[in-house]
Amino acid sequence: MTRRLILRIHIDPILGLGHLTRAMAIHEEWRDLGGIVTMAISGDDRARQVGRGINILQTGELPANIVDLGEDHLAPLGEKLEGDIVLFDQWTSSKEQIKEAFPRKIALMEDDGEAYEEADLLFQPYLEGIVWPDHPIRVKDGIKLKPHEDIRGKCHVLCGASYIVASPIVRTLRSKRQPEQPLNAQKILVTFGGSDAAGLAQKAFDILKNLHQEGRWRGSSTILAPQGIRGDLFSGCTVHTSVTQLCEKIPHYDVLWCSGGVTLIDSLCLGTPVIAWGQNERQVQGLTELGQHGACFGLGEGPSADSRTVEDAIEHWLGPEGQESRQEQVAAGMGLIDGLGAMRVAKELWKLGEK
Repeated sequence: MTRRLILRIHIDPILGLGHLTRAMAIHEEWRDLGGIVTMAISGDDRARQVGRGINILQTGELPANIVDLGEDHLAPLGEKLEGDIVLFDQWTSSKEQIKEAFPRKIALMEDDGEAYEEADLLFQPYLEGIVWPDHPIRVKDGIKLKPHEDIRGKCHVLCGASYIVASPIVRTLRSKRQPEQPLNAQKILVTFGGSDAAGLAQKAFDILKNLHQEGRWRGSSTILAPQGIRGDLFSGCTVHTSVTQLCEKIPHYDVLWCSGGVTLIDSLCLGTPVIAWGQNERQVQGLTELGQHGACFGLGEGPSADSRTVEDAIEHWLGPEGQESRQEQVAAGMGLIDGLGAMRVAKELWKLGEK
């Protein structure tokens, strides 16, 4: 029997394109299992382009079936949209939105509200912890559960880094050996998403420029700044308003500075050390989880961060004193993110369809 999966996603300046990247990765794995995917998308003008079948990421492959639901992230799926299972991956969902999708099986990707109470399956890659052992098995309400599993009402919850989804191409780019970190990190890639709604690229540029002018770091910077950059560029700095196939470019840099989205995950999987700003409290919480396991260097919430404090931290991390820390991040990041998260998510969704 062919199973039909609906991937419900949203694009806006706050969320960026990470949910689209994640949906495309899950789509590939679901297709390999023999299933059919429909992508139901809402959001800004970029969602309209995807709705017309335009691949704005220029990597991976869009599903053949795409439905544009308009601008509202709580827009209902409607009865006519065919699907046995729905995965809501849009940052926030409502109970009413979930109920409207019945009688389909319902899964959510991350939820720190109450919508999951109406769902059958919840993936929590960050909010409930990153590393979970496989044993011992425990019994709850007569059901055998591993440590990374829980039952909350009717909802089956799966936690941890095993369900963190990287870009589809990352597995093919991933090195079989851990990259060796240079004494000084000389090439840095800076990107905070395709819209950079928080304006972090400008703030990062000012910090790097000040370090360069004061002689505290002399490397080269490539900055993705969709809104452009104010001020004269410093030596070794290049600025782009957009870039395609970003994950393929990551291995060409010593380090990366980003926020808490898919680019961060791709970098960890590829073994590129990361410094990261969260764009909101939820991203900061995810960065804290990763940082506790040595996978990335979290700099707190970017919009409110003190620039001078960040300068001092980055100077140390990029220099010889930070080499050991960067090398530890390579090992921890590649250990946490193996690039198989999309496959695990797809298999769990397939099992949900069998119930």
